[in-house]
Amino acid sequence: MSSKSGKIAELIKDCGDRGWDPHYVGFFECFNRELFFEAHEVLEELWLANRQGPNYSFYKGLIQLAGAFVHLQKDRLKPAVALFNLADRNIGGYAENHEGVCVRELLNLIADWRGRIVDFDFKINPLENAPAPKLDLPGMESTNSRA
Repeated sequence: MSSKSGKIAELIKDCGDRGWDPHYVGFFECFNRELFFEAHEVLEELWLANRQGPNYSFYKGLIQLAGAFVHLQKDRLKPAVALFNLADRNIGGYAENHEGVCVRELLNLIADWRGRIVDFDFKINPLENAPAPKLDLPGMESTNSRA
């Protein structure tokens, strides 16, 4: 097992038995703890295994969303907006509720955070002035949720 696989296994060890793939649950768990890079890594394993599946673009969009917040954590606003745009395109093609997620709320979240950057001409990092959003997934305990 590679060190990356070991780290992912550790991150998802308590994410089983919730009706979803542990990697999927692990993404939300990591995202909601502001471990955006780890959220990306956890879901990437599931995404790569589903290259031909119906969730490929959805998972890709969620990975891009987490990546946008990695860029915000590193104060890289233009790459963050680029990933918000990609996430919007990949997630936007799905039905209102997909894989337990309200797609409309997720797209609103993306538009909101992208707008916070663009509206201030890439001069203000919104993550410095507001808490990061939380994502809801049925069966997860969640506080301060926004999507």
